[in-house]
Amino acid sequence: MPLTQAVAHQLLRALPSPVGPGLTGDELRALETRFGFRFNPDHRTLLTAGVPGGDRRWPDWRGSPALLGEILSAPIEGVLFDVEENDFWLTSWGIKPATPDKAIGVARRALAQAPVLVPVYGHRYAPALDTADLPVLSVLQTDVVAYGDTLADYLHQEFGVGDASPRTTLKRVPFWSDLL
Repeated sequence: MPLTQAVAHQLLRALPSPVGPGLTGDELRALETRFGFRFNPDHRTLLTAGVPGGDRRWPDWRGSPALLGEILSAPIEGVLFDVEENDFWLTSWGIKPATPDKAIGVARRALAQAPVLVPVYGHRYAPALDTADLPVLSVLQTDVVAYGDTLADYLHQEFGVGDASPRTTLKRVPFWSDLL
């Protein structure tokens, strides 16, 4: 069930972090345009209800564009690091090229098709897909774990806020679900 404004406000009030004013529609559109993604509906609802802060692990959506760009690129850069340094390769990418530069190039082109992962908190990310009830993924290089079936479930699992929801079948996130 998609996150509602009422539930988003309830979850934010219960967080152990200060919460600032929500992002406006103009602010959301500016972020999406600048960084080339669209917040998923649940993430959008949460951020319009309020923006958690007070801890550097919460992204500062009104802060430095350079820092936000680094945070947004971290999942892809982590996968590319594992391609170069840890011999990571997916069979769906074809035969691995013999040189690291060519392998990185092939991987980078394949990863350009993957949905952007948008930071929620630390290395927890919400997929930028136009679908509600998406999982929140913990991503460190190619180590990907579902930290919540949905954004509300993630906030319950990570911070103990809201009600425990019955576990559901995770919605598939192109590419990233292959690493779960």
